Amino acid sequence: MSLSEFHLFLLCGFVTWLPRILPFIFSRKMSFPPKVQLFLNCLPICILGALFFQSLLTFEKNHWPLLKIPELIACIPTLIVGYYTKDLMKIVVTGMITIAVIRLIF
Repeated sequence: MSLSEFHLFLLCGFVTWLPRILPFIFSRKMSFPPKVQLFLNCLPICILGALFFQSLLTFEKNHWPLLKIPELIACIPTLIVGYYTKDLMKIVVTGMITIAVIRLIF
């Protein structure tokens, strides 16, 4: 990798990182009305729910969504670990190991 490619790589990383971090920096110093704060508290759940269902369903034009069975099976132990431990690292590792085993078997 040449020096210019390295700089381009760093610049791309910075441009990707910046819009994700700036809102947190600015919103930390601001106070929001209670209704806005309630809305913002619900956003992570909404976003995670959307990502969750998007990863479980396959969408094709002019067809009903199809359920991805291996991903659905992998969700079961992952949700159980999440319910009992509430530890993000254990949840992620359980999901990764489960889907890897499922893909190895099927």
